[in-house]
Amino acid sequence: MDFDLTAEQRRRTEHLRHAAGRLPRPKPGEAAGKDIWQAAGESGITALCLPEDCGGGGLGALDTALGLEAFCAGGADTGLAFAIAAHLLACGTALAEHAREPVRADLLRAMGSGTAIAANAMTEDEAGSDVSRLATTAVPDGDSYVLNGVKSFVSNGPLADVFITYAVTSPTAGYLGLSAFAVPAGSPGLRVGPALAKVGLEGCAAARVEFSECRVPRGHLLGSEGQGSAVFHGSMTWERACLPAIFLGAMEAQLRRCVTHARERRQFGRRIGDFQAVSHRLATMKQRLESSRLLVYRACWQVDRGRPDAGEAAALAKVAVTEAAVENAIDAVRLFGARGYLADNGTGGQLKDAVPMHIFSGTTDIQREIIAGGMGL
Repeated sequence: MDFDLTAEQRRRTEHLRHAAGRLPRPKPGEAAGKDIWQAAGESGITALCLPEDCGGGGLGALDTALGLEAFCAGGADTGLAFAIAAHLLACGTALAEHAREPVRADLLRAMGSGTAIAANAMTEDEAGSDVSRLATTAVPDGDSYVLNGVKSFVSNGPLADVFITYAVTSPTAGYLGLSAFAVPAGSPGLRVGPALAKVGLEGCAAARVEFSECRVPRGHLLGSEGQGSAVFHGSMTWERACLPAIFLGAMEAQLRRCVTHARERRQFGRRIGDFQAVSHRLATMKQRLESSRLLVYRACWQVDRGRPDAGEAAALAKVAVTEAAVENAIDAVRLFGARGYLADNGTGGQLKDAVPMHIFSGTTDIQREIIAGGMGL
């Protein structure tokens, strides 16, 4: 077992780390605009795991995770990184594996350059963790499908050029009754609501999306009719394995800042880092980061090898990173004291960004159900 990065991996991660530091940041409380996406695209971050035959990086899950981690460790806005991860992992992988030509090549080339943004539209008001309760329908009509329904929380929705969405095509078929579609923005009958006001991850815009008699060409069906559940679960394995890497990078940057503060801040005539109450807290933050990092890398390694237990490994990694990110963010606020609670300090913002990890890409409770199922429970 070799834990060293290859020379190419080191070159790529250093490039992304430095590129992140040069990117313009979204204004406080605002989502990253298309100008920032375009700048990010020039760094290669929006193309990591997209196929090489469509201008992408052709990277596997582990190299994609390494790239996302380096991007955030270099100082990229966490909300922007989250938006890019959703664009790549929930949408790009589904298109790469299941879209038909020329839709596949056209969309993936634009997505890789950052000139097109993808949004994953699955969640509904009555179908969050329970995706079997989807109410959105897709009815065949000539050379099209007609979609009707509302998606309640669509990351990247206000900026999206294409929506990867899921609808019921056979109400009596259960798991096999769901189909996946790539719906271009601007399609008649597609309406994107105003950006939702969120507590954290503000760099990623989100909105409700409505399909009302929205006609989607048959060529935009992903895979076969009834294959939507398989398309979704395949993309979720990638997302659950790789997306937590952005929080590894954020935690790394956070820990560096906390260590610097502990060295420079003085109380009672000593550096606060000389007190065990501080140094031990920092040691625990380091332990959480490194242990969750190993689980992410292992999960991605299993995805790359097509291991049947990759889904369980991804669930373990996501739970570990979720708990580490939230606890480390709370500890960072404690270390900075009153300054950690000030808006311009940024420490409180890291906590707000970490909390939704318990929700997106499958809640922490759903991940524990997957883990329990892997143990035969």
